Amino acid sequence: MNLAHHTSETPAVSFALYPDFHRAYVDQLRLVFDDPTYNNAPRGFKSRERLAAQFRLSDPRQRVPFIPSRRVNIVFNFAEALWYLTGRDDLEFIGYYASTMRRYSMDSQRLTGTAYGKKLFGGPPHQYDTLIEVLKSDPDSKRAVVQIFDMNELRVPNNIDVSCTLGLQFLLREGRLHSIAYMRANDAFRGMVSDLFSFTLIQEFLACELGVELGTYTHVAGSLHVYEPDDERTAAVLADPAATEPPLHRLPPMPQGDNRPAVVALMEIEEQLRHNRLRLPTNVDRLDLPPYWAQVALLFETYRRVRQHEPLTTDLVAALDPAYRTLVAHRWASRMEARR
Repeated sequence: MNLAHHTSETPAVSFALYPDFHRAYVDQLRLVFDDPTYNNAPRGFKSRERLAAQFRLSDPRQRVPFIPSRRVNIVFNFAEALWYLTGRDDLEFIGYYASTMRRYSMDSQRLTGTAYGKKLFGGPPHQYDTLIEVLKSDPDSKRAVVQIFDMNELRVPNNIDVSCTLGLQFLLREGRLHSIAYMRANDAFRGMVSDLFSFTLIQEFLACELGVELGTYTHVAGSLHVYEPDDERTAAVLADPAATEPPLHRLPPMPQGDNRPAVVALMEIEEQLRHNRLRLPTNVDRLDLPPYWAQVALLFETYRRVRQHEPLTTDLVAALDPAYRTLVAHRWASRMEARR
């Protein structure tokens, strides 16, 4: 536990400090599940809840829990983060990677509250570009904030897609870019995994463009909760032996500089894969992408094969970064070709 500086007149403010999200996920999930502040049922959905939950990661790049029973979908994690980075709000893209997201659309075409990328990169001017301008003109600024939640969302009758995220703040201090995510509510079992992945990836994306080091990431949730239908799965995750061990792998760093051109090129490949018009070679050197983004393309090829009921061949699996290979095995072990 890391205690913030305080005087005798003010109470101590404590943050749970973790080296990676693997350990933070297990600890925060256990707190909500075993020691909730409240048991309630907002809008009729029974849940366990802790108020004003907060924790910090010293290395935000390590943004995945490596727990076999959790079966993290690393392909969806990247897809959602790229959905944000490209400013999209369409179901055609994100619904391919997570069909359950379609239930939150009011018109069966687009998402509103959940489509954070539209709020970050909609415009012009983009909120993201304003971040760049603010941090370049005044590196010590406290104003590098993007707003996501909009009070008007509550005025839409029977709105089923209200933003869970209030906003993101970025603070450049001594050559390191720190970020804070402010959540009005966060599902500790499900949503926190994908939200934290996307927010820390955006943080790293911004740090690379600014040419600075990655700092800490702080997650603050007004309500951190677990819904009753996930109780059994939550208990299984907490009982998994991997939950008490350090993470198996470290995720690779994003290349320095402006990664936006690489993302544009990657998304052109992704579209062809999504429509099954392309089959990628497993030799990533043949892709006209930096190695980091070529690995993401291979993950999309992995998912194309899953959707097309093709085996995940040994050459494809071997070409994946060890961290991604492990997560693919957790998720789709039955689809992997047996080693000879």
